[in-house]
Amino acid sequence: MTNRIENIVKILDDKKAVDIETFDLKDKDYFVDAVVIATTMGQKHGLALLDDLKKKLKPLGETFLFIDESDDWTVIDLGDILIHLMSEEYRAKYQLEEFLNNFNRQ
Repeated sequence: MTNRIENIVKILDDKKAVDIETFDLKDKDYFVDAVVIATTMGQKHGLALLDDLKKKLKPLGETFLFIDESDDWTVIDLGDILIHLMSEEYRAKYQLEEFLNNFNRQ
């Protein structure tokens, strides 16, 4: 799991995603084991990040179960890992990190 998360973070970092955070929820009563959140610099940047994740993770055996895309927020479901690519505005508005930090403490 650690290598998989490191691969995701490296891909996002190489493509200039901002404020990348990871959350280990494996021992919590959450529906996935880990969540990765990154801020995009716009719609085209979010699309480029998604495209790069697909190109680099699929050869490593990752299966993309579901992708929900919008201009401001893309959610990528890898089964046991969720990746959220969010615009700065949506990240500030929804404060997903706060929710996951509080959930992680339970």
